[in-house]
Amino acid sequence: MSLLCPIDFRYGRPKMKAIFDEETRLQRLLDVEAALARAEAKAGLIPADAATEISKRATTKRVTVSRVEELEKETRHDLMAVVLALTEACEGDAGKYVHLGATSNDIQDTATALQLRDAIRLLERDLDELINVLAGLASKHKRTIMLGRTHGQAAVPLTFGLKMAVFASEVARHRDRLREASPRIVVGKMSGAVGTGAGFGPKALEIQATVMSDFGLGVEEAATQVIGRDRYAEFIAILANLAASLEKFCTEVRNLQRTEIAEVAEAFETRKQVGSSTMAQKENPIASENVCSLARIVRSLVIPALENVPLWHERDLTNSAAERILLPHACVLIDEMLARTTEIFRNLRVYPARMKENLEATKGQVMAESVMIALVGKGLGRQEAHKVVRDAAQRARTKDAHLRDVLASDSKVMKILSKKELDAAMDPARYIGESPAIVDAVVKRVR
Repeated sequence: MSLLCPIDFRYGRPKMKAIFDEETRLQRLLDVEAALARAEAKAGLIPADAATEISKRATTKRVTVSRVEELEKETRHDLMAVVLALTEACEGDAGKYVHLGATSNDIQDTATALQLRDAIRLLERDLDELINVLAGLASKHKRTIMLGRTHGQAAVPLTFGLKMAVFASEVARHRDRLREASPRIVVGKMSGAVGTGAGFGPKALEIQATVMSDFGLGVEEAATQVIGRDRYAEFIAILANLAASLEKFCTEVRNLQRTEIAEVAEAFETRKQVGSSTMAQKENPIASENVCSLARIVRSLVIPALENVPLWHERDLTNSAAERILLPHACVLIDEMLARTTEIFRNLRVYPARMKENLEATKGQVMAESVMIALVGKGLGRQEAHKVVRDAAQRARTKDAHLRDVLASDSKVMKILSKKELDAAMDPARYIGESPAIVDAVVKRVR
């Protein structure tokens, strides 16, 4: 069989892909049918031995994917094919009780909740791992001084550890969002055709509660024929937001790996890895670029997820095809991206010497704010101090001179600051503020 989608052969890790494969999906549908039968038996709606038989037969060893596919070709209804396949697998008269009172989405949406529950558990582990890696880099480099950049221009010094702490804190927020939203996302229903529960009789709410309790799922408190698709839209939006952050982190790696910056670099297997088919010297940040590329796909899934929310009346089928694509793809791709980003930062090559060189290459320009603050500390007005330093910085750039030398020749500056005080104000190591303390606080909180 030829493969078309790159997720089938290029992207995605086995554990996440297994949650959404065809056989697992079928097993989840069968799990829900079995749980429904047990709940109905408990409520006295069907015989207990029928529920036992249905539960026993509700496995893909008895109800195969191939048989369901055969029946779907006949019925042109995917869930009815599952119902018929399970019915014929049951012995005695148990089969006549399969799916009693239920509508398709009672089974399908609850099965989806089980898949999302399992996917979220994997994603939480992924997030924990990435946070630990970033926190480790933050601690290791909390005093590694580098050039801060705003608008693509040299700004003031910071530490590489602080940069990593910013990333770790951002990932921790995504972890919080996912945890906070999970009770709204991992929700099932068992309330019949348009959500009234009429098909289950007076014990409808009891049956629904029993089924969801069986799985540890939340309950859609007021459903139409389907679970509210705002829940899925929220989930996809959280993953899209996370994808944006992962692209942000990997874009930073790509920029810092630029030849003219060269402060960090992705790992590169020097003996075998090839950077270019023609330029033999190349070591390209391909893993980071891959994450950035996949992020665009994950973010694009927000639109169909939102468009699935306004269904007609109690439901229509316009959400179905889109969800078959967007839910598995979003989970599989974000899992892949998290794993790749974790490996990028786990094996990141960091070059403190190059960071120092780039700081020094600015010839003191990045210490302008520090000098201004020092002048204000000695009594000069803030606005006047800003003008003095700004004029000196422009003269230094025009002469291609070091800012320290220009300031040292400025009588107005030297009347206020001693040479020792000027040297201290020009020292990047003295102007990283609370970076180490911020790193320590973030690492303590997120781990």
